[in-house]
Amino acid sequence: MSPTRGLSQRLGSIFLPNSPEMSYERFQTPTASPWKTRLALYWQLVRGDRPIGWLLLLWPTWWGLWLAAGGMPPLWTLFVFSAGVWLTRSAGCVINDYADRWLDPHVERTKGRPLATGAVRGREALALFAVLMLAAFGLVLTLNRLTVLMSFVGVVLAASYPYLKRYTHLPQVYLGLAFGWGIPMGFAAVQGEVPAVAWLLYVANIIWSTAYDTWYAMVDREDDLRMGSKSTAILFGDMDLIAQGVLYALFFVALVFVGQRAQMGMYYWIGLAVSVVLVAYEFVIARTRERAACFRAFLHNHWVGLAIFAGIAADFALRGPAAPAF
Repeated sequence: MSPTRGLSQRLGSIFLPNSPEMSYERFQTPTASPWKTRLALYWQLVRGDRPIGWLLLLWPTWWGLWLAAGGMPPLWTLFVFSAGVWLTRSAGCVINDYADRWLDPHVERTKGRPLATGAVRGREALALFAVLMLAAFGLVLTLNRLTVLMSFVGVVLAASYPYLKRYTHLPQVYLGLAFGWGIPMGFAAVQGEVPAVAWLLYVANIIWSTAYDTWYAMVDREDDLRMGSKSTAILFGDMDLIAQGVLYALFFVALVFVGQRAQMGMYYWIGLAVSVVLVAYEFVIARTRERAACFRAFLHNHWVGLAIFAGIAADFALRGPAAPAF
């Protein structure tokens, strides 16, 4: 076999998951390392040193919990969902790197990840994913039956998301489906049902996740084009900033409807106004489309989520305890 043909087959396995070239391991003989080093590698694999993903998942989950409870949710429910956010986000990072272990070595931003370098084996990653998801499921089992049943959908969404970039330009939309599933689950846990306002908030989060993950995809656009991977950043092309403007506008329109349906007061609208200003600043940051600028715009969405949560929490806290009006 010629070197060129061998390389072609290996790269082809990125996009052909059933190819005989695909296996659990990218490197057949990974270097052994002390247990402390391995723990550090696992911590890196779950992005323990990069909390931004956890925060972007936490804020919409808390939006849903506070709206469902009409204020501060029960402490145990709050703990289950907050810990569950960390566990499922960590599991999502692991399965994402497992799915991309053949692609990440060719992308500047990801070539140093443990699976990309071979420092962690594929089987180790799958075992870690299983442990994290089982821990999250154990927490969910303490809640009501509807929440437990909905958790199975969450597992499917989290496990299947990383493979979308091989087949569609819309993995960012699917990320929103996975990242926002804690919203309807939160309503199910608090109220025992999922009202219309929960699904409206879920849709708002899908749009928001698509928008901020498009900033992220714009960082990798050149590498993804070279490797044949797909994303909304590639789909939008030169119209990316316009598309981003439309997405964020739709996001805020959806939140306006949420606020009206939930009969939110002044503080909610102040939080929403602050978040609009924060998003406008993201366009100032990313107007050049440079990699570092787009990554900064992506990170900035943490403050957007926080501003909206602060508005929701303040509104309920200052209006006094009351049952949700939906």
